[in-house]
Amino acid sequence: MRKNIIVVIESLVVGIIIFLLTVTNLFSALDYIARDDLYQLPRGIRSDIKIIGIDARTLERYGPIQTWSRSVYADLVNKLNVDEETKPYVVGFDVLFSGSVDEGDQAFVQAAEDYGNVVVVSQLIYDKKWEKDEQGVVFYPVGGIVLPFDELSEVTATGYSNVAQDSDGTVRRIIPVEKYNGETYQTFAKVMYDIYCGQVGITPETIPTDRTGRSIINYSGRPGDYEYISMCDVLDGNIDPRIFDDSIVFVGAYDPEMQDDFNVPNGRSSQMYGVEIHANIFQSYLQGRFAVNGSPYMSGLVTALIAMLLHLLFRKLKIWQSALLLAVSVGSEIAAMSWINNNGQSYSVIYFPIVLVLSFIYSLAINYLLEVRKKKKVLNAFRKYVAPQIVEEIAKKGDFEIKLGGENRDIAVLFVDIRGFTTMSEALEPEQVVEILNEYLNLTTKSIFDNSGTLDKFVGDATMAVFNSPFDLDDYEYKAVCAAMDIVRGGEAIEEKFIKRFGRSVGFGVGVNVGPAVVGNVGCEFRMDFTAIGDTVNTAARLEANAKKGQVLISDVLYERLKDRLEVKEVGEIPLKGKSKGVFVYEVVKTLG
Repeated sequence: MRKNIIVVIESLVVGIIIFLLTVTNLFSALDYIARDDLYQLPRGIRSDIKIIGIDARTLERYGPIQTWSRSVYADLVNKLNVDEETKPYVVGFDVLFSGSVDEGDQAFVQAAEDYGNVVVVSQLIYDKKWEKDEQGVVFYPVGGIVLPFDELSEVTATGYSNVAQDSDGTVRRIIPVEKYNGETYQTFAKVMYDIYCGQVGITPETIPTDRTGRSIINYSGRPGDYEYISMCDVLDGNIDPRIFDDSIVFVGAYDPEMQDDFNVPNGRSSQMYGVEIHANIFQSYLQGRFAVNGSPYMSGLVTALIAMLLHLLFRKLKIWQSALLLAVSVGSEIAAMSWINNNGQSYSVIYFPIVLVLSFIYSLAINYLLEVRKKKKVLNAFRKYVAPQIVEEIAKKGDFEIKLGGENRDIAVLFVDIRGFTTMSEALEPEQVVEILNEYLNLTTKSIFDNSGTLDKFVGDATMAVFNSPFDLDDYEYKAVCAAMDIVRGGEAIEEKFIKRFGRSVGFGVGVNVGPAVVGNVGCEFRMDFTAIGDTVNTAARLEANAKKGQVLISDVLYERLKDRLEVKEVGEIPLKGKSKGVFVYEVVKTLG
């Protein structure tokens, strides 16, 4: 009962730890890494999304971008839309066209107005001081916005290019909609998506947002995955504009010197250009694959309950079963969380497996320590009854299984008794009687253990031993007879000692039998003994009762098994109490090996 209570308390602790870690997201940096590896697997980029990069070759040809005339962009728009049948659905410029530059401004405005498929970016300016909304949610308000120059704004659609960076500097989220001065603004990719939907005749889908108005981007491609064409190759006519037929084209920085590259969850050691991020966001709009953070309270509660149950199982199951259950549980959680994320809800993924592994290790350690303590306890108990060499062998093999409640075994049973003990005890002092008895018990125990027997019990001045119980023993019949002969020979040695000291003669009578018996725990719940019972045991006791001083009597059954290894004398048939037929008895003279 106490053990069960402790295990329940342990499972509660496991549940509480998982719940608190999930709610607080204490190891958020580690959780980000795990979510990135699990949720941001490549999903395949769309071939109709293309990037025209302002790369090193383009910058070398046209100089620093801030020195360009906007006629360059006008030329690009004209080349992309040269054929009405093969022009792109939409062309988005991830370049901020604020203020006037030169006469090329008007050329760019005219090209954008002529084709009607150009989208440009604005830039939101956020206040550095956070505020709280009516629900107590913290946010940074928009303090300003940088728009394209007025003439361009009138003929193009505009979306802001800002993306949300997490605390580790990684772009995982967008804010699809922001408000400033009563006006509503949308992100760049969303504006392009709406125009694309209008071009192909589909209804734009809305995406989920969390309490802070953010959505998690499920990236489709890694850095460099989208098809990229150098802007100078398009302008120089090296690229057939028909490759942009029915495409969505993003134009933007594609060189590190332009400082428009960011850490992304699936980039590993590589950064992703801003124009690639917008391409990924656009594809997520097309495929409806945004997610929001789900309730950590619900996630923490569900995972805590599952982990509590698993901890209870870890404490009860075998190691290989627990290990298999651990692997299945962690694999199932990963699969479930991935599926849930792909369906719009993102949850912490690390706390369940971390705590579950710790629970498994803890259970493994505790179960091991309990098993060691149990084995030590059993070994200590066996040492009182079983020969030391058997105990050592058991300890090496770790085989402690004994059938409780009894089992049928073929065993050899030995009974030995001091002849004339009652008369002797009446004539000696109690201390002398105890000394003689201890000497005798030491002799019998040593003889039994030297022959790998099991000491069953002491009954006054009598000793009972069994061989081949509770563990299998080779040649147990012969070893039982050898133990009996060792007792008799040892008795001759201590007899001389007691005659000198007390003037009393001490001798032993021994009976040995072999056959089937029931061995196991006998008694009640609060007091049990491991012993042997049955006719074989009773016969051995009767043989001992009929043995004279210095005699070892064995049954005919035992003699038949060992007749080639013993020298015996026939004693004849002796009656047995409660039986109509007696047993034929032999006295062992010596063992022949």
